[in-house]
Amino acid sequence: MALTCTALMASCSGGEQQGDTSHSDSIIGKASPTIESGIMTPEVLHSFGRIGDVQVSPNNKELLYHVTYVDIEQNKTNTNIFKMNVDGTEKSQLTFTNDHEGGAQWIDDGNKIAFLNNHEGSRQLWVMNTDGSNKQCISDVEGGIEGFIYSPDETKVMYIKKVKSVKTAADHYPDLPKATGRIVDDLMYKHWDHWVEAIPHTFYATISNGKLTNHVDLLEGEPYEAPLLPFGGTGDLAWSADSKSIVYTSKKKTGKEYAESTNSDLYMYSLEDKTTNNITEGMMGYDTSPQFSHNGAHIAWLSMERDGYEADKNRLFVMDMVTKEKSYLTENFDNNVDDFIWDADNKTLYFIAVVEAKTQLFSIDVETKEVAAVTSGVHDYISL
Repeated sequence: MALTCTALMASCSGGEQQGDTSHSDSIIGKASPTIESGIMTPEVLHSFGRIGDVQVSPNNKELLYHVTYVDIEQNKTNTNIFKMNVDGTEKSQLTFTNDHEGGAQWIDDGNKIAFLNNHEGSRQLWVMNTDGSNKQCISDVEGGIEGFIYSPDETKVMYIKKVKSVKTAADHYPDLPKATGRIVDDLMYKHWDHWVEAIPHTFYATISNGKLTNHVDLLEGEPYEAPLLPFGGTGDLAWSADSKSIVYTSKKKTGKEYAESTNSDLYMYSLEDKTTNNITEGMMGYDTSPQFSHNGAHIAWLSMERDGYEADKNRLFVMDMVTKEKSYLTENFDNNVDDFIWDADNKTLYFIAVVEAKTQLFSIDVETKEVAAVTSGVHDYISL
């Protein structure tokens, strides 16, 4: 088992990416602010790189991650991709642009890296060698890609793309193309800090001759989000171990019913017969974060019990894919489960939870439901 934890202390024009250089002074990267009198100023704090998307290589020897830096004068951020050995040696930067590269994943048994890039203004899927060379764009998705997951057999890619969900003022009044007013006649018209004019849908495409082809919208014609706004992402999607099915999270409601309900469900879509089944029907709270065991025998997910109560206990469930029997694994664990992963043995799950104001790592046996603390101390583990 390879386990990583983070502790709190326009479209493609084809071909290789141009302008990728480590010597450009215009690239937003690491800053070196002046520290006076040992005082931690906001400028010093903003100069820290923000690490994310840590991925362990298939041979468990390297880490892939991205770092985001801030340029205060430009009021902009930028993200580039890095890698290093698991012991912290041989750090290297793989991308050197202002194109916000991120979401990097190991593919081809660790011989290639797939990632997202905003080159030419559209976020598309790219592939490169593990030393950062030979960057190639493999998608041309209108509107761009927000996240992706390769199928286990690497013949297909699942991705998230926004689709238009409401008519704008310009749609209603074509003679007023610059109109900025909004026509609102139902909920939900806004999530926190952004207006809802487009919603995420889950797509998949086949890889043919090094390009994404035969794109399919799993919710074509449906007015529902998959994954959920405003915080959902690829963590709410999962490939089955045989690459024949996709499980996605959605709350298939609209208007006031959508706004008042927390009853999301997990839906399994068959790539072979194009059918969709609700595998958490009757479970009335949030159901999110599906993950198949490595052998495909079980699926685990996070579940809340009651509809309309978004602060309900976050429980860890597992379902046998043959018998469809569901098991509440953390029934005897008093705290929320915040994140989890399967062990390679297909019998153990690792999860993080806040206990006595500290976020620690735990393990649980799928058969016995026995929970064991893996870490302790005055610190927080924030991801797996």
